[in-house]
Amino acid sequence: MSRLDYAPKLKEIKVTDIKKGIAVFTPKPDKPVSFAALKETLKKAGYTLDSANMRVAGKLIREDKLWFLIDPLSGQRFAIIGTNADQILRGLAEDSQVEIDGEWKTIGEGTNRREEITLDKAKTVALTEPVKAFNEGLDESISVSFVPAKYYPAEADFVPDAKADPLPARPAPIRVTSPGLTVYKGGAFTPRLYFIKQHLGNLDITRQLLDVSISYTPSPRVQLEVEVPVSHTSFNDGATSGSGAGLGNITFWSKYRFFRKVKTYGDRQAAARFGLELPTGKDDAPTLTQLNAPAFVRQQLTPISGGLSPHFDIAFSQAGGRIIFGGNAEGILRSERDGFRMGHEIRVSTDSEYVLLPRKYDAPGGELFIILETTFVHRATGRVNGLAVSGSRATEYYLAPGLQYAAAPRFVIEGSFQFPVIRNTGPLVLRNDRNILLGVKYLF
Repeated sequence: MSRLDYAPKLKEIKVTDIKKGIAVFTPKPDKPVSFAALKETLKKAGYTLDSANMRVAGKLIREDKLWFLIDPLSGQRFAIIGTNADQILRGLAEDSQVEIDGEWKTIGEGTNRREEITLDKAKTVALTEPVKAFNEGLDESISVSFVPAKYYPAEADFVPDAKADPLPARPAPIRVTSPGLTVYKGGAFTPRLYFIKQHLGNLDITRQLLDVSISYTPSPRVQLEVEVPVSHTSFNDGATSGSGAGLGNITFWSKYRFFRKVKTYGDRQAAARFGLELPTGKDDAPTLTQLNAPAFVRQQLTPISGGLSPHFDIAFSQAGGRIIFGGNAEGILRSERDGFRMGHEIRVSTDSEYVLLPRKYDAPGGELFIILETTFVHRATGRVNGLAVSGSRATEYYLAPGLQYAAAPRFVIEGSFQFPVIRNTGPLVLRNDRNILLGVKYLF
């Protein structure tokens, strides 16, 4: 909505009922308004403007058999129609300042387009320095009202606008792919820090991984993203120890949301995602002198899992009330780099979320989500120097409880603890013991 000429700043908009999709804002007083433009803007963002009721104050005039209301600041004319319009307006003087209520529509096209109000009620008012305000809903039971400033309280709370997906502060899954597109004609900056503990026999490994992703959504269906990982790894087998740090493989992602159905207080959506992992990461593994272990084990201590690798992903989510459920399935085809790659992967994940706070949930902001995510991973046989490595296959299943807090309209804090439930891994595969994630998300 903020992209409309007459829309105010985001902080001047307030959601009054998130369940019914009703919000309030005061548009710019010197700009003409358009129901059709509002409806089209919401449509582009995936919403449906079902109806609108307006309250507007201005000068009442009559031309032939039609009544019009003229806004003193913008000069915009509103045609007043309705079976009871003459009866309601009969007691009001022409050229007087009045306030009217009724259903708002845009009628006609091009130069014949005009804003019409099907009159419900009217009264005389003292209009000094009028401004306009209206309530708008993003789905069903939508009302719009125009009133002078003295009848309308100042709004300081943030309300998400139509470019959000569906709300700027709405959290998404932490480890599971979301089909959502964050912010329409905007983006998200998401740094995440992982603390990972692994082992293999008497070999202990700790990793600190910083993963930074930046996404941009140029249309209501497409999102582009780049993901840049940097890691630090240390190891100790009781006899020797060492560490290393470096850039991981950078991945470029494109996501296409092919399905979305919005309903009151929830929605369903699905998207397909394609990623290309580039061979940019550091591939220097500890030497045999530094660590007495097979080459395949030593290569796993680098920040990479192979070379150029395409990713294919499909995701779905459904939200209703306080509950969100989603999931995704991903396939990764890995190629060798300097004679090493892990096995091709299949990943299936699920996400369950619940809005724990606030208990009275009428407006967005300050939500605390509790999250439970699951991840199933099957990894095929890996390779070293073109040869299949026996004992490099793995099948694993993880649980990851987490918390996510919408600390501000466009700022989310999140944390997640992942641990294994099933680890059916070969004797040469590092075993994951725990994976702690701390992250933030900023929408722009």
